[in-house]
Amino acid sequence: MRKIAAVLAAAAVAATIVVWAPWASSAGSGSTSPYEPVLDPADFSTTIDNQYFPLPVGRTLVYQGIKDGQTQVDTVTVTNQTKVVAEGITARVVTDVAKHGSTVLEKTSDWYAQDDQGNVWYVGEDTAHYLPNGKVDTSGSWEAGVNDAEPGLIMEANPQIPDAYRQEFLSGEAEDTAWIVDRGGSLTVPYGKVKNILTTLEATRVEPGAYDQKVYAPGIGIVHEQALTGDQEVADLVSVSG
Repeated sequence: MRKIAAVLAAAAVAATIVVWAPWASSAGSGSTSPYEPVLDPADFSTTIDNQYFPLPVGRTLVYQGIKDGQTQVDTVTVTNQTKVVAEGITARVVTDVAKHGSTVLEKTSDWYAQDDQGNVWYVGEDTAHYLPNGKVDTSGSWEAGVNDAEPGLIMEANPQIPDAYRQEFLSGEAEDTAWIVDRGGSLTVPYGKVKNILTTLEATRVEPGAYDQKVYAPGIGIVHEQALTGDQEVADLVSVSG
């Protein structure tokens, strides 16, 4: 797996990163052009039914894994709440609570909206990481339209190899980029066996040399993610309800 990851990472870095869509002027972290997606809030909906990233209201997904050297359980809930971000887009609010046992490690509110082509956009997040010393770290929080932050794609309507796209952009804080690296096949996670999966490779200029892999299943969304470099970090889908 790590040999495959190294090859994929090298290919991604060496490639010229582009976005095959009219709404962006540049995509990958290697681009020197300004990233300024041109979006109309009227083109967006809080009904998110993209096959690889569906967010029906009331759905809860539970993941288990390891992060920062300890076991962790993440509970992701699609709420009935919405948020209008500064850029004017109304987004669906999705909460993510990470725990080690009964100890809350992190709470995040993520904001997503789907355009009329079926692409799902990530338009901001409010995150709080609870540190052992009792302090709260909110770095990584951002909102489209605030301090030059720009929205990014979290999933295309029709993802194809080798599409690449920014997932978020706030200089120095949120600069994730994703590449579609594989389609098809199956994967078994604690939730069960999923088929027709989609695999992405992710990197960020905020952490040079760090690469992550995510696997999506149709009708569900993320079923597996892991760090391909650095310390062990993995999460697998355990259950889906709603």
